[in-house]
Amino acid sequence: MDNSLLVWGMALLAVAALLLVVEIFVPSAGLIATLSIGSALAGLVCLWRYDAVWGAVGTLGSMVAGPLIFFQGLKIWRHTSLGRKMVGEPSEEEIMARRAAEEREARELLALIGAEGEAVTDLRPVGVVRIKGKRYDALSETVLIPAGSRVRVTVAEAAQIKVRRIDEPRP
Repeated sequence: MDNSLLVWGMALLAVAALLLVVEIFVPSAGLIATLSIGSALAGLVCLWRYDAVWGAVGTLGSMVAGPLIFFQGLKIWRHTSLGRKMVGEPSEEEIMARRAAEEREARELLALIGAEGEAVTDLRPVGVVRIKGKRYDALSETVLIPAGSRVRVTVAEAAQIKVRRIDEPRP
């Protein structure tokens, strides 16, 4: 028997595996994956023409190795810069910027404690207040606070402020 078909078949299967790995890291809109599938099919044809046993082994190996390589590659791909962008995982800079913004917002809310403002909407118990010219969603510590009432911030925590009417006596 001529061993050239066996060598060609194994080489084409190896090229298919390599192309599948390359497809994971190089965005090609599926072109490289299509070449990988074509190479694998050509390699399987060579193996089947060489011998039925080699053809069956090559087919079974391709059915196992192809998905295995692809899904393991996807696990690695998620951690690349392109993968993070496409999956939506934030970069370290984005995480730090988000954390800084949250800390700045928490400081701003804490600075509102004791500030006075006006209820823009009825607070039943949730509504909108205007404090220092800025609108905030607020929670009334007591029952209804009608729109237009003067309010004072009593608590500011976890992106929520609680208010009480200024003329309302404390319990």
